[in-house]
Parts: sequence; structure tokens; C-alpha cells
Amino acid sequence: MVFSKSGTSIADLVSLAGYARYSPCGRLNSLTLFSWTHYNCRWTLFARKPVGWAFSHSPDSNLTCQALSMAYESRGRPKEVMFHSDQGSHNTSRQLRQVVLRYRLTQSMSRRGNCSDNSPMERFFRSLKTEWILTTGYGSFSETKHCINDYIIDYYSEIRPHSYNGGLTPNESEYRYWKYL
Repeated sequence: MVFSKSGTSIADLVSLAGYARYSPCGRLNSLTLFSWTHYNCRWTLFARKPVGWAFSHSPDSNLTCQALSMAYESRGRPKEVMFHSDQGSHNTSRQLRQVVLRYRLTQSMSRRGNCSDNSPMERFFRSLKTEWILTTGYGSFSETKHCINDYIIDYYSEIRPHSYNGGLTPNESEYRYWKYL
């Protein structure tokens, strides 16, 4: 399903895409001992704005459900929303399907091997990795979480212009849409 700004409905404004990634954290003395901080993000396809994310020590369905729940709540519990994801095990889990049903979302998944369907999320994670995440990793789980939260809230949504939004930030794009509706 393709979403465009022309003829945008409330459902388009809260259509969610999601994907999961991980980042190294943990250092001890001069030796580097990595563990992984797994994070999952959900965002609107309309303004390319992250609206739900979660962090965990393990990549499981709880992580995916927490990110989706945050997105659902932050958008005011919307109705008639499309939730798009890849076919990863966390996105096909019984636990996530139950959350999707409880929130009355419509789940859409990429075809197997068709990563271009989820390219907006792939692009977000590329930006996060190249613009923000330290190549040496972070010192702890909480430091990783704090730094990625700063990127999402303070930089990506508020400062970083996005070509999809005509050079506007995600926050400004949404603000202008609602102002001139």
C-alpha cells in the first residue's frame, strides 16, 4: 500500500511502519566487551515521524509490542490504522497479533525478500547509525537508550530536515498539515 500526502486521511497520518535494530554497548577497562541493546521503532509514514519505540536486552515480541503500544497511545488511540512491517518472527508472533487485534489495527507485511516495502524505516535506521550512534558503541544500556532517545526526540523529529517533507522536519510537517487543514 502506498501512502501519499494528496488526499491524506486521518488514517494516513497515523499509518505506522516498524522495524527493529540493535546497537553495541558495554566497555570494561581497555578491553571491549559488547552486549547488545535492541531497539524497535514505529513511525508515521505521513511525516516520517517516530512515534513509538522501545529498548530491551533481548529482541523479543515484548519489545515489538511495547514500541507499537507507545505509538498507538502517542497518536491518541486512532481507529482504522495500517501497521506495516516485515515478516520477522516478532512481527508474526501471537503476542503482537493479539495487540494488533486489541487496537483494531490492520496489519500489512512486506513480501518475503522485498525489503523495499520497508525502505522508509531502513532509511531512518541508516540515518541513526551514520549520524548518531558511536562506532565504538556506548558504555551501558542506559547510555544507549538515552542517546537514541535524544536522537529521536530532540534531533530527528525537531531539527533534522527530511526530503520527503519538502525540507521540513517531521514535527513541522505535521504542524503545517493540521494548521492548514
